Amino acid sequence: MAKPTPVASAEEAAALRRRLRRLVAAVAAGTADAEAFDEASEALAKLRDAELGPRKDRAGAGGVNKAAAVPEHFLCPISSEIMRDPVVLASGQTYDRRFIQEWLSAGNRTCPQTQQVLSNTVLIPNHLVRSMVSQWCTDNGITLPPVENQEEDLVTNNERKTFSKLLERITSSSNLCEQREAIKDMRLLTKCNSSLRAAIGEKPDSISQMISVVSSPAELESNAEVLEDMVTTILNLSIHESNKKIIGDDPLAIPFLIRALQSGTMEARSNAAAAIFSLSALDSNKVKIGELGAMRPLVDLLEHGSMVAKKDAASAIFNLCMLHENKSRATKNGVIDVTLKAIAEDLLVDESLAILALLSGDHETVEEIGETGGVASMLRVIKEDQCKRNKENAAAVLFAVCMYDRTKLREVAEGEKQNGSLAWLAQNGTSRARRKATGILEKMKRVAHHTHYSC
Repeated sequence: MAKPTPVASAEEAAALRRRLRRLVAAVAAGTADAEAFDEASEALAKLRDAELGPRKDRAGAGGVNKAAAVPEHFLCPISSEIMRDPVVLASGQTYDRRFIQEWLSAGNRTCPQTQQVLSNTVLIPNHLVRSMVSQWCTDNGITLPPVENQEEDLVTNNERKTFSKLLERITSSSNLCEQREAIKDMRLLTKCNSSLRAAIGEKPDSISQMISVVSSPAELESNAEVLEDMVTTILNLSIHESNKKIIGDDPLAIPFLIRALQSGTMEARSNAAAAIFSLSALDSNKVKIGELGAMRPLVDLLEHGSMVAKKDAASAIFNLCMLHENKSRATKNGVIDVTLKAIAEDLLVDESLAILALLSGDHETVEEIGETGGVASMLRVIKEDQCKRNKENAAAVLFAVCMYDRTKLREVAEGEKQNGSLAWLAQNGTSRARRKATGILEKMKRVAHHTHYSC
């Protein structure tokens, strides 16, 4: 009989965490040798087993009954478990924070899936995927363990001194070249040093001080790279949870990001959208960002940006539209046309459908979807798309349109006669998709019966 795996005590787990922080600090400082990397990897493995149990003893997909068919894009590519805290890596791939952090802390600097060398190791919360995972778990009666607080960064005197010196170089130097180099150093250090990111909490006014320097006409007119570096610095700083409120409360930060969205380089615009996405995790920031006019440039970036920029814009728009007031702002600024066009061109279909489904609770939005070819677009997704989540979101949008304007049921009925997609979805879709499809079919029957009776 196999011996049970010993469970580490709280003291042993705490000792492992301290050991791991010491090793990671050595790696970050560039003073680690090969043995330190091996030791860090070993410490990670021991801590993982201490807290979660050996991998072979754990249920697959986050302890989920595998009878529930988990959508593949909800699983972490490293652990093959449902992502509890999905984050986006610089390569654009999404991972569960715990496991990609293990990978990076062990000294790896490539994307596990693509093997692409990473330009940075910043992890951006993927609230869109997290929302979709949460909805799927609710629909399937699955409860995931809560995400642990992973911010244990302590600001050391060394980080305080480094931050203060950089800030002084940026705000006090009369030499433009010196200022620019200091801003670039701030961008690079806040990218890889989480403790330095935490240091801003002790000097919240530093955000305005730095923005004031880079917003001067001399800087903006002569060097677009300065704007890009400052935008990316704000993005890096926003990753630290406690900084989201500090940055959001700063009177210059959000307006600065919006200006970058409007007139920066493509990378600056993309990073500004990513920063807005990160900041919008707080409801108070959602309000400010919407009121200050970010929606128009975000929709424009969603339509005309690079593929990375489009994804950043889509994530920011989705997050902002969780606030009711921002839904009408998105609609007034053209998000319906842009998302329907993206779906027609098979670009960002997942993100576009998620946005439309989120907006479909707003009557103004539903009316515009019905008037701009949305019914045909949703029917095509339900018929042709292989992703169950996309079919579900399309059904949700179609249901909202049909409930708002029953004249659209005629168009739906004609499509249903040709391919029977709704009937299929009512039997084989997700629980939410089945409800929406059934609701549409029942509405069609009632209208048909009423029409026949009236005749």
